[in-house]
Amino acid sequence: MLVITALLAGLVFGLGLILSGMASPAKVLGFLDLAGSWDPSLALVMVGAIAVGLVAFAIARRRTTTLLGVRLWLPTVTAIDRRLVVGSLLFGIGWGLAGFCPGPALVALGMGVPKAVVFVAAMLAGMGLFELLERRRG
Repeated sequence: MLVITALLAGLVFGLGLILSGMASPAKVLGFLDLAGSWDPSLALVMVGAIAVGLVAFAIARRRTTTLLGVRLWLPTVTAIDRRLVVGSLLFGIGWGLAGFCPGPALVALGMGVPKAVVFVAAMLAGMGLFELLERRRG
């Protein structure tokens, strides 16, 4: 049941990314181009996502298990530290340069967008490098 639920959630998420235009680097870069021909439509997508997230986290905070009975793990760290700020900056720079973030990049990869192949490969390499550095650190 968990696998089917995960598959359905992924399909709904991917469809939402396609319909909102978030899987299109041109649409995303148009949103990020504040000095040029700015496209504010993705701001509405973000506001909607934040609203859904706020409701979901408010409900989740009162639960210890998911609706399917799996233990619920919520973030406990609330500190804003150097690692969070640097990671956020790197994420934003990558988003601005490529027009992709991880979820839309995977959707675009599935749609056969050539630019997504390069982005996903770089993303996986970065994740591997992070894991390597974390193991050395810890």
